[in-house]
Amino acid sequence: MTARGELNIFHDAASVALGPLERFDPVHDHASDRGPVLARIADAYLRALGPVPPGVERAIDKTPGNFAFVPLIGAALPNARIIHTRRDPLDTCLSCFAGLFASVAFSHDLGELGRYYRAYAAMMNRWRAVLPQSAFLDVDYETLVSDFENQARRIIAYCGLPWDERCLSFHKTDRPVKTASAIQVRQPLYASSVGRARGIDPALLAPLRAALAG
Repeated sequence: MTARGELNIFHDAASVALGPLERFDPVHDHASDRGPVLARIADAYLRALGPVPPGVERAIDKTPGNFAFVPLIGAALPNARIIHTRRDPLDTCLSCFAGLFASVAFSHDLGELGRYYRAYAAMMNRWRAVLPQSAFLDVDYETLVSDFENQARRIIAYCGLPWDERCLSFHKTDRPVKTASAIQVRQPLYASSVGRARGIDPALLAPLRAALAG
């Protein structure tokens, strides 16, 4: 397994493969009827992904925005395993806000963050309702922190890979990490970020709470 970080390439691959006028609904269209379209998407994505080292069975693309393409990823890349990590909405949005992501404009405003989160959650609920249960694996962040080994084994099994004890010492990896989590992945698992929003003045989070409530 090799980690490639947040690649932001599936959207581009699908856009190039589909073209500006072509419509494809991966939930309702029959894959057999749209095989050439799916093949073009897969080819464009894999070419953008680049070569995988010999012997590596999985390459990890942890682009957050991939949640919007869950059905299309599953249709174009049937061997892909999609893992969806859920976290407390307040904690999630607060983490995004504190990250100061220059390229993520909606994360600069708590109200906009809440509205985006609500739309994301609604989309994931939609995928759960219309896709097979095996289409993606939900993993709760809080459960992962409190029961790490069992959750790690669950994830590895879902990926169809053999268990490796090194999964429990992930922080000892020497691979380069270029995403915002670079510092965290060099540390053992910690629980201090669970319930992070509880330590913030409620008045400061009022716009976020209102947006999340709709």
